[in-house]
Amino acid sequence: MPGEPDPTGRRTELLVLTGLSPDVEQVIGRVRAVDPGVVVLHHDLRDITRGVVHRRLRDAGSDTTTVLELAHGCASCTLREDLLPTLRALAETADRVVLHLDPALEPEQVCWALGNVLVDGTRIVDVADLRGVITTVDAGSWLADATGDETLGERGLADLPDDERTVAQVAVGQAEFADLVVYTGSADGWDLARTDAVMTRLAPAALRLRLAELDERVLLTGLPEEAPRGRPEDVHGPLLRGRPPLDADCGVQMLLFGERRPFHPERLHEAMDVLLDGVVRTRGRIWLATRPDAVLWLESAGGGLQIGHVGEWLAAQDAEAWDCVSSERRAMAALGWDARFGDRAQDLVVIAHEGDPDGIEATLRAALLTDAELAAGEDAWRALPDPFGWWHTDDPRGGPEAAVPDDAPGGAVPADHTPRGEDD
Repeated sequence: MPGEPDPTGRRTELLVLTGLSPDVEQVIGRVRAVDPGVVVLHHDLRDITRGVVHRRLRDAGSDTTTVLELAHGCASCTLREDLLPTLRALAETADRVVLHLDPALEPEQVCWALGNVLVDGTRIVDVADLRGVITTVDAGSWLADATGDETLGERGLADLPDDERTVAQVAVGQAEFADLVVYTGSADGWDLARTDAVMTRLAPAALRLRLAELDERVLLTGLPEEAPRGRPEDVHGPLLRGRPPLDADCGVQMLLFGERRPFHPERLHEAMDVLLDGVVRTRGRIWLATRPDAVLWLESAGGGLQIGHVGEWLAAQDAEAWDCVSSERRAMAALGWDARFGDRAQDLVVIAHEGDPDGIEATLRAALLTDAELAAGEDAWRALPDPFGWWHTDDPRGGPEAAVPDDAPGGAVPADHTPRGEDD
């Protein structure tokens, strides 16, 4: 009966396909060449502001497009009212499904919904084997997209309500969450080498193949053990997944920034542009002197940056909190415990393609409290000027705010803070 596991142990294999590349159909063609019986599901969100979504469903014998009229034109309604129920129904009949996402949807939010939102009392991952995420990358244009300031609306992609994301945020998020990166389009050797140098640091656990190289691996076979396979990362866990190279390649370098004293909010605010100019990606946990209990998640891509509240440091909670977190977080906190600050720490990963890692590190260190400020104590810290303001109930990873609940990956609330936009 629906909701119960198949007694034979068979589960529909589910592959998530994403990317901004115009050659995504060629990747679908490669999947269908390997498995002619695969079912491909796609929801086109270009008319979503009018409350209309176009659902396309195709297999070996049919290709059907259905116009859906939603009560509210948002990604949340599309997921809840049709995408997830359709996948639930396909899990009863199909052996393999490719979920081809609209370019405006980021795979991490969708995969979170697959593992957490109930459909008829069942999660999609209980009836389907989520194999992972395939991301198509146009080798000739991806790096420019990933480091630019253009918004999704300016690009002509789905204009979701209150969605101010940039193309860079989406391009980076899609690649970062990939199990397989497929390079499409044309690029000279230098552009391809630089893009690949970024990918090895952004998604080090992912396979990377040219379109012409695709074989049965397009079904996400033979992935390394550390591949994400559609599992959203814990913002309190290790920041490095896989084994990214730490040396420079084609001018691309990775900076690991760690410190055990808080940031001065005003100086950090003034330093933000160093994380945007010549930088592909910044992500990690920070703490501000004015908010010593709060774990903040900082994330940038291209010319956009967000900061959001994702919980409290264990040092700010009672002993029972230790029993409510993952064993991995407990181990990390215990290993790095500081006599004064507990598990509070600055932990950032910066991938720069043109920026100077030494200069970035020096700027961030200058934004920390000085010895004199540190000695003044927490009461003095709380009185420091704090230009960040409070947060809003948007999604912390830059996705459509209504696409998933606030307890989705990252936990909640980015601040409206884009320093470059303030200067323009």
